[in-house]
Parts: sequence; structure tokens; C-alpha cells
Amino acid sequence: MVLTAGYVLATFLFGLKAHSLALISEAGHNLSDLLAIILSYVAVYFQSRPPTDEKTFGYQRAGVLAAFVNAATLVVLSVWIAVTAVQRLSSPVEVQPRLMMEVAAAGVLMNGTVAALLWRFSGDVNIRSVFLHMLGDTLSTAAVIAGGAAILLTHMSWVDPVLSLVIAVMILWSSVSIIRETLNILLEGTPRGIELQAVRSEIATVTGVLDVHDLHVWSLGAQSHALASHVTVNEMPASECTAILEQINSRMRARFSISHTTIQFETTGCETIHGCSSPPEPEEVGAHGHHHHHGHGHHDHSH
Repeated sequence: MVLTAGYVLATFLFGLKAHSLALISEAGHNLSDLLAIILSYVAVYFQSRPPTDEKTFGYQRAGVLAAFVNAATLVVLSVWIAVTAVQRLSSPVEVQPRLMMEVAAAGVLMNGTVAALLWRFSGDVNIRSVFLHMLGDTLSTAAVIAGGAAILLTHMSWVDPVLSLVIAVMILWSSVSIIRETLNILLEGTPRGIELQAVRSEIATVTGVLDVHDLHVWSLGAQSHALASHVTVNEMPASECTAILEQINSRMRARFSISHTTIQFETTGCETIHGCSSPPEPEEVGAHGHHHHHGHGHHDHSH
């Protein structure tokens, strides 16, 4: 964080001094890295906090929410860079390529170092996103050096705004993908890489399962997924239901990495309207209730 913060300040100030929009957009790009590192850090801290009675899932979405805010600000930043670059193309400004190259060279070293440090831990998706950020930065900073060299050799200042446009597109591209992923989690969408139909058929193949309905799969954080479902089984003792439940849970863990499940067993199917259970018929009232993780011999309906 300290390394990146120092470099953001340096690229911004030297960018102003060298009149280089590519350097200033580099500062913006590195600011995105700084935010990404801080957010990862905050997310790791919050996600390790235990659940409370008020926050029963803990703070697993803290990192997701922060990533969404981070990405949204980056979209604004990239638009600003692009607009400024287009203005620069119509009225060119004299840039100082030497200063531009020196600062960018320092940036390649700094970003490369941070990326190398993060590479060791890039198995974690949270850390991996920061690693990719830094790797992208190392490359775009290297491009600024190439741009500086081009301006030195050809004295064509338009290279600078064109470079900053390319960097702006890079920022926008990475931001939009983060926004899509985080929005999906915040809107309780089915997790990326999991198909609901596949989950449904996997549960349906467990011996003893007659029907699967009212199935919901969603993400708590980027890494932890939850599932809730109604499962119809034959009349059987609760002890036999336990074996079915264990089968379902182990399959969900093994194939879909879903570790948090709430499964309700029923002996008669219940109508589902718009994906939710419909209320029971009047004569069945009284026999309803939400059964978590265990089977029941009577008609169970969940509301």
C-alpha cells in the first residue's frame, strides 16, 4: 500500500510537471491498484470476523461491496481520461518525454515488485484480482516508456494522449468485469460458473430423492456459496433422511464448492409459484413449519 501510494503521488505530480496525460492516467490506474490492495486488505480483515446476531452471515460481502464501489469510481476515472485525451488530440500540449520515461521506469520496478510479492499468494481469488491489477499496470507503465521513447525520436506529442486512451480502455475493461461480478453477488444471482440446472440434476440423482424444487443458489462473498432447497422423498424414518442429506451435502461441496446448505424434506410436493412455495390448502394449516437439515414424516410446507 505504501509503495503504491507513493508512486501514485509521484506519477501525478511528475505527470503535471511533464504535461504528460499518459503519466497522469497512469496515476489514475495506480490509484485503482491502491484501492484494490486496500479493499483486499479490508475484505480479508472483515471476512475473518465472526457472525453476530445482527449480521448472521458475518461480513462476507464487505469486500464485494467495496470492490463494486472501487470499480464504479474507476469507470468515472477512465471516462475522464478519455475525454481529456480527445481534447489533447485536438489541441496538442508539449510533453517532456525524458521525465515521462524516468517516472515510468520507476513504476515498472515498483509494480513488478508488488506483483512478484503477490504472485506467491495468488491462489486466493481476492489476492489474485490484485495481482492481475498490478501485472496489468506493469505492462501499461512499460507502454508509457515506449511512448516516451517514441516522442523523443519522432517529436510527435500525439503519442501521449493516444497512450492514455489505451490505458483508459484498459481501466474501463477491468472495471466493467468487476462491476458485473460484484453486482451479480449483491443481487443474489446464481454464482459465476455454477448452473442451476446442473445443481438440480445433481441433487435429483441422489438415491431416495423424488423431486427438487424451490431451489436457490447464491453467493455470500466471492468465495462462499449458499444453497436452499425443498427435496421430496418417500415416507421414511428421520434417520434414513440423514443419509440422503449427507449425500446431497457432500456432492454439493465436491462438485460446486457449496458448503452452506438449508434443505427441507417433504413427502408430498408443494406447489411453487414464481420460484416460491405457495401457501398450503386450508385443511393443511397447522402441519407446516420450516425444517432445517432434517427429514419429517408429515406434510411439510415452508413459507
